Amino acid sequence: MSDLRITEAFLYMDYLCFRALCCKGPPPARPEYDLVCIGLTGSGKTSLLSKLCSESPENVVSTTGFSIKAVPFQNAILNVKELGGADNIRKYWSRYYQGSQGVIFVLDSASSEDDLEAARNELHSALQHPQLCTLPFLILANHQDKPAARSVQEIKKYFELEPLARGKRWILHPCSLDDMDALKDSFSQLINLLEEKDHDAVRM
Repeated sequence: MSDLRITEAFLYMDYLCFRALCCKGPPPARPEYDLVCIGLTGSGKTSLLSKLCSESPENVVSTTGFSIKAVPFQNAILNVKELGGADNIRKYWSRYYQGSQGVIFVLDSASSEDDLEAARNELHSALQHPQLCTLPFLILANHQDKPAARSVQEIKKYFELEPLARGKRWILHPCSLDDMDALKDSFSQLINLLEEKDHDAVRM
C-alpha cells in the first residue's frame, strides 16, 4: 500500500473517532405511550404515580375526576391518564378509554371482601371492553406492606385471571410505596409489552 493510501486511511479513522466522541448529536427521542390507570378509590393509584414522578406523597389528594401525568423512564415516557375510582365516577370510565395503548389497574390487596369483589368486577369489565381487550395490562396488587394484604397467588385465583385473561398480554405484580425498585421493574415489564405490541403492528 502506498504512503498516500496509508495516510488517507489514518485520516479517515481519525475522522470516525472524532465523530464518535464529539458529534454524537442529540440522543434519540424516547417513545411515548398513552395509558389509562383505573382502580377503586383508596387503591393507591395517585400515590404510586406521584412517587414514580418523584413528587412528595404528603400532598397527594385522591383523584375525583381524572388527571394526567407524564411518567419518565429511561427507555420511554408514559403519559398516564388516571381516572377517579369513586362509585359515581366509575360508570364514566369508558368515555376516557379511547386512544389508550395500555392499561394500569391498581387494586388494594388489603381491602375488605366487598371492595375486592368490586375491584374484580371492574377488572373483568376492563379486560373485556372492546377498546381495551387487546391492550397490555399491568395489574398492581398494592399495599403489600399491610398485614392483611393478600398474596399475588390469592389475587390471581380470586380474580380468575388465568381463564379470563388467557391469550392477552398482562402482568400481575405485588407492590407498595416502600419498594420502588419492584414498582419500577413492573413498569419496565409493561414497557416491554408495549414495545412488543408496536413491533407486532409493524410486522402486520
